[in-house]
Amino acid sequence: MTVHLPIIDFSPDQRELWQRVMDLWALSQNRDESKIRSTLHPDYVGWDMSTPLPHGREFAVHSVSGDSPEVREYALKPLSVQVYEEQVGVVHYSYSATIIPKGAVSLDVTGRWSEVYLKQGGVWLMISISGRPDVQGTGDGVAGRIGSNERPFVRGCSKHHN
Repeated sequence: MTVHLPIIDFSPDQRELWQRVMDLWALSQNRDESKIRSTLHPDYVGWDMSTPLPHGREFAVHSVSGDSPEVREYALKPLSVQVYEEQVGVVHYSYSATIIPKGAVSLDVTGRWSEVYLKQGGVWLMISISGRPDVQGTGDGVAGRIGSNERPFVRGCSKHHN
């Protein structure tokens, strides 16, 4: 396996998978629960490594809606995009984002995610995510500053599992 840093040339499969990642960020920014739910495999399990346990699909959906922080703007940097046998995809990337927790001032956050996808019926479905926001400031991290119930599922900052 070859990893290009930064990725300059995507194969068509890699380009399609990276586009899916970008589309999911846009859906998160728009906070459309039904569309977000449709992008996650029914058996999805993710882990924000700032929390002690993984979370499931419905937690992920709710983490980008309701009282969760609004993603105002973001930038993504692909670090590795791999497709295996045209049906499994693994993406590692870093991000920076400006988020607005409900009733609070905006925060600039950064972090890294690893996402795993399964292609079913010609569509990439997320089956897992793992990563966390970068710890900032005095060590409390973004999760400590915005509260224990505020984590976008794939996008933005940290929220503890249910």
